[in-house]
Amino acid sequence: MTAKPTSKSTAKAAKNWKEVPPAERIKKIIPLLAREHEPICALNFNNAFELLIATILSAQCTDERVNQVTPVLFQRFPDARSLASAAPEDVEEIVRPTGFFRQKTKSILAVSQALADEFNGDIPRDIEELIRLPGVGRKTANVVLGTAYGIPAIMVDTHVKRVAARLYLSKQKDPDKIEQDLIALVPAAERTAFSHRMIWHGRKVCQARKPRCEACVLAPYCPSEGIV
Repeated sequence: MTAKPTSKSTAKAAKNWKEVPPAERIKKIIPLLAREHEPICALNFNNAFELLIATILSAQCTDERVNQVTPVLFQRFPDARSLASAAPEDVEEIVRPTGFFRQKTKSILAVSQALADEFNGDIPRDIEELIRLPGVGRKTANVVLGTAYGIPAIMVDTHVKRVAARLYLSKQKDPDKIEQDLIALVPAAERTAFSHRMIWHGRKVCQARKPRCEACVLAPYCPSEGIV
């Protein structure tokens, strides 16, 4: 574990690393994250459809709670066609524990209907087609592309946004612009794994209220170490 530096040394280190281009620092960050975190998705799924629906349900809800709900949902409605034809009240009752259950029910019924009507129930492998689906933004689309299909993708959730800002990998606030900054820095073959590891790092170490800088493997290369 890295000892927490004094305020004087912290300020000096922060200044030095702010001056190092992100393209140089990312070469240190990627292997350290790989050593620390597995590149796995916390949502349980068996196919791209299940991952898409689970990701929509995960909005403002823990993955653990979603994982408790989805087995029941998919046992009863295993594909886009069956979910599209479901009675809203039946779906609402199942997804209620995830919060905002009425809006989430509308979203997953609408996306299932669109999949059934336009894609024969299959999940498209193209981001432009995915983001045309009701309730599917770039983050959700990239989760599916990268995690279910193995297509290189950067997923920007609240954790990636926070960690990228603290590491000075992006100065942007908009998730889509952060995604483009990270695409420019991270090799294509590393993008999906990098995204999952950034998410885990944000959950376990670089937390919102009190980052655990003393336990962070990225601390020696982080401009914000000790001063967030």
